[in-house]
Amino acid sequence: MFRIVHYPHPTLSYESKTIVRVDAQLKRYVDEMFELMYEHRGVGLAANQVDLPLRLFVLNESGQEGVGEERVFINPTVGQPKASDEAEEGCLSLPGVYAPVRRPKQIRIQAYDIRGNEIDETVDGFLARVIQHEFDHLNGVMFIDRISSDLRLDVEEKIDEVVVQFNEERREGSVAADEEIVVARQKLEKRYC
Repeated sequence: MFRIVHYPHPTLSYESKTIVRVDAQLKRYVDEMFELMYEHRGVGLAANQVDLPLRLFVLNESGQEGVGEERVFINPTVGQPKASDEAEEGCLSLPGVYAPVRRPKQIRIQAYDIRGNEIDETVDGFLARVIQHEFDHLNGVMFIDRISSDLRLDVEEKIDEVVVQFNEERREGSVAADEEIVVARQKLEKRYC
């Protein structure tokens, strides 16, 4: 089973690779991502948040298993932004850190679902925000990269706590060394990209 990787895990700053192959194992990965997302009370989860360097994210606006619609976005592109809105965001890879983020209010999302069906939708509101947050992850961007330096100062102490915890897990061996992460990433990319 996967676990959510925490900032500053190297995969979180890596630009994910385009998927060219969907197999039974990838579908199992998606199922595990949904389970993990619900377990941690999230509404979205990008593949690199579970150390998969693939252009894929899952979401369910309700954040509850069996409620709302489970959606899978493979190789998404986001465009045609309209208007803007600011709302508080958090991230499963940065537990306890929240800050207001300004994003386009409406976007167009193009992707494929897990069955290979094309997705081409214009979305707004909360769904647009979740999609943009997860899409950012696939490009190695965290929501804290989108906040002002003043706001960053306000949450710096909480970010430092997450970094200290990450470094402790690395010392204990529950987080792989960078070299091991690269080897695992290359193996996955060879299979799916």
